[in-house]
Amino acid sequence: MRKVGILGGTFNPPHLGHLIMANEAFHSIGLDEVRFMPNFIAPHKEVDGAGAEQRLEMARLAIAGYPIFRLEDFEIRQGGVSFTYDTMVKLIEREPETEFYFIIGGDSVEGLPTWHRIDELAELVRFVGISRPGFKNETPYPVLMIDSPEILLSSTMLRERVAAGRTISFLVPKKVEAFIRKEQLYGPKHDASESEETPS
Repeated sequence: MRKVGILGGTFNPPHLGHLIMANEAFHSIGLDEVRFMPNFIAPHKEVDGAGAEQRLEMARLAIAGYPIFRLEDFEIRQGGVSFTYDTMVKLIEREPETEFYFIIGGDSVEGLPTWHRIDELAELVRFVGISRPGFKNETPYPVLMIDSPEILLSSTMLRERVAAGRTISFLVPKKVEAFIRKEQLYGPKHDASESEETPS
């Protein structure tokens, strides 16, 4: 059985915290790969500021150059509300020889009881929890918690920083930052001189 991690989310935008989570899960559990899976419509979140294809492209840019990471576009292509249970049923049907590990942050660990068909989902996948500052990581469901550097970073905070004209350098991958500027996402257009990449 191949061991594959799934890191789902809106990725609006993807940031270094996502990469840290995926990397820690990969090495702690001994996964064969981690897939970044942007959802189309999140059941628990409003998605604004970036369309589905833009979020998919940002996720692709975020993991470019990391062979242990892959992009999973199933939920974007499926459309509609992205319920994890429905998605994982389809992925398991598609890949019956794969054992799936669903990677979640501390906020999602505490929110598991509200997930769609959570009892059945818990039978399909193994949950892997990454601690986040400010959360107790308590849940009635089985979650494999792994030690990881904790970083207080969220996509909401990044969108607010962009809207306020503040820097997001070193918080998102350079290619993601360049895409946000190019597409003029989340707020006023950045002055390219503020975040020029050093010539290589």
